[in-house]
Amino acid sequence: MNEENKATTGRIPKLWEALITLGVLVLALAVGIMHFGVDPHVPMFVGVIAAAVMALHLGYKWDEVEKSMMDGIYKALQSVMILIIVGILIGVWIDAGVVPSMVYYGLKILKPQIFFIAVVLICSITSLATGTSWGTMGTMGVAFMGIGFGLGMNPAMTAGAIISGAYFGDKMSPLSDTTNLAPAMAGTDVMTHVKAMMLPTFTVYGITLVLFGILGATQYHGGDADLTRVEEFSNALNAANGGVFHINPLLLLPPLIVIVAVAMKIPAIPGITLGIVAGAVLGLIFQPDCTLGSIFQFGIDGYSFSDELLEVLANTCSEETQYTMTRLLESGGIMGMMFSVSMTIIAMMFGGIMEYTHQLEVIVNELKKLAKGPAGLVTLTEATCIVSNATMPEQYISIVVPGRMYSEEYKKMGLHPSVLSASLEGAGTVTSALIPWNTCGVFIKDTLDITVAAYLPFAFFNWMMPIATIIFAFLGLTLKDMDNKPYRKSQKQAS
Repeated sequence: MNEENKATTGRIPKLWEALITLGVLVLALAVGIMHFGVDPHVPMFVGVIAAAVMALHLGYKWDEVEKSMMDGIYKALQSVMILIIVGILIGVWIDAGVVPSMVYYGLKILKPQIFFIAVVLICSITSLATGTSWGTMGTMGVAFMGIGFGLGMNPAMTAGAIISGAYFGDKMSPLSDTTNLAPAMAGTDVMTHVKAMMLPTFTVYGITLVLFGILGATQYHGGDADLTRVEEFSNALNAANGGVFHINPLLLLPPLIVIVAVAMKIPAIPGITLGIVAGAVLGLIFQPDCTLGSIFQFGIDGYSFSDELLEVLANTCSEETQYTMTRLLESGGIMGMMFSVSMTIIAMMFGGIMEYTHQLEVIVNELKKLAKGPAGLVTLTEATCIVSNATMPEQYISIVVPGRMYSEEYKKMGLHPSVLSASLEGAGTVTSALIPWNTCGVFIKDTLDITVAAYLPFAFFNWMMPIATIIFAFLGLTLKDMDNKPYRKSQKQAS
């Protein structure tokens, strides 16, 4: 027991007490979201109240409860900073013509039949290079949603392809925070962790590409997409054709700078900031309407069309294309991310209390009894990560808490720590995008402007990954002993 826990005044909760707290949270979320259709913030805060009241009942002082909330928020501050910076980046890049240029050239190059596969591959490469699924979705993802609109593609399928690629890269990149966090919790190194994930991850990735290839070939074969709309959308973007932005190949440099910067091991936050600076400079050069004042304004409030530009659109394209343009490009800004920032803070208040007062720990300790053998333990880990993503909706918590809970259990069974770390990422990282009130689900809704319910069936990589992790564990293909050798083989030799 660490020094922090020695100083606590409260007792360990009983199982029924911890279940009451979780029950209140789940009930509040269910009633608020499913019955009343409200945003998850206040229902989540009801869970915070329940956790705090239970903590006081357990004998913890209010100062301890408040500190646990602050500690929880502190763990998510990097996420909050990324949210704010990505908000600025989106607003500035649209004003500078960066996102419109990415959309414009994408419309010229990508064809409907290969669109989904290309989206998965490009988002994978971007996320691998930057180590951030959020950064990828906030930059390349926004552009691809626009390209998809222009090609007449199903927005839910496009979002599924973006998310699948972004989370593959995030999961496998040594630059990713979750890829470093999982082995840290399990007690292994990053590269051993990455190697342990390869077999199930690349299997699911291959299946994902095949499925999107089938969707592209069957849904949009023979040029079924509305290419007239594509042309109209392209013209509406390009001032040379009567549109609103001055398109130039040099405006593709900012996203390239972000990718190269982080690939050179510049941390994600300064790397993304370089992209903001590059976009602002190029915007001042190429866009007559882009000024230092507009950069400041759109960086905080998000981009919005002026009356003059709306009039240009009205004279250039149909009402449908006008709607598409405004829906796609009127976004970003710090204020546009406050929904996600506030959700992150409230979620981590709850998570901080639950971790500090051991309310989740007692539930997990009971669940441990259900694990029969190594594959059963992996299955339990996957289930716990998913439940954590739903009840303490932040992917970091879904890695940290189960990692701490199950570390000793893996050692007792003679399993290498990389088996645990791979299991944590097999569900904790990827399923966060499938929970509407999880900070990742909220971020995606804000950034790509699409609900979790819409894209979930097409986020193939995310929902297949936990299933594959469990199957490979039962087949014994991913189980390693403490010497990092095949688990079954070592067991036979030992017997």
